[in-house]
This record gives sequence, C-alpha cells and structure tokens, in this order.
Amino acid sequence: MRQRDLKLFRKLLEGRKRDILQEAERAVGTMNHESDEAPADPTDRAALESDRNFLLRMRDRERKLLSKISEAFARIEDGSYGRCEECGGEIGIERLKARPVTTLCIACKSAQEAREAKI
Repeated sequence: MRQRDLKLFRKLLEGRKRDILQEAERAVGTMNHESDEAPADPTDRAALESDRNFLLRMRDRERKLLSKISEAFARIEDGSYGRCEECGGEIGIERLKARPVTTLCIACKSAQEAREAKI
C-alpha cells in the first residue's frame, strides 16, 4: 500500500478514535449528573434502566472498536495493513474507507458470513 494511502487511513483511524473517546467522556458526564433517586413510577424506572443498559452496550461496542483501531495502527506499523488475514490478498481501498479496521477482503468476509449463516 502506498504511503499516501497509509497516511489517509491513519488519519481516519485517529479521527474515529478521538470521536469515540470524546463521546465516552460526554456519556460518563451525563451518567454522573443523573439523579441517584429512582423514579417512583415502575414504568419510568424500567425506561431509565433500559436507557442505561443501551448506553452500556454502546460503550462496550465502542471499547471493542477502540481495540480494533489499536490493532489497525499496529498493522500499519508492521506493514500488514490492507492485506487480508485469510488469503493474503489486497483489501480494496473502498472497503478500507468504509471500514478501516477490517482485516478481511470482500471475498473472504462473504465466505465467512456464508459459513456463519449455515451454523
């Protein structure tokens, strides 16, 4: 992969990482400022609990994405970024633009999804 392309993907990954960390800070601030007093109405309590669970699931997904971003930075450093882990072929630039943390080319990802659908 060309150095110019690697710079582009490094910039994309850094921006995404920055966005995730900023959103996490806002979410923690929001959760800390919420009233510790539970609503008296059971429906309101259930809605509050549901919202908190959703937020926690989102934070967990973002945590996993941060890990994948770190792995992508490591692949950029070791020269393996943009290569499919399964077949060793090039991952298309458009695919990397859409999902810069991907490790599989379209063909291998499609085959993986087909195998998973059979299970």
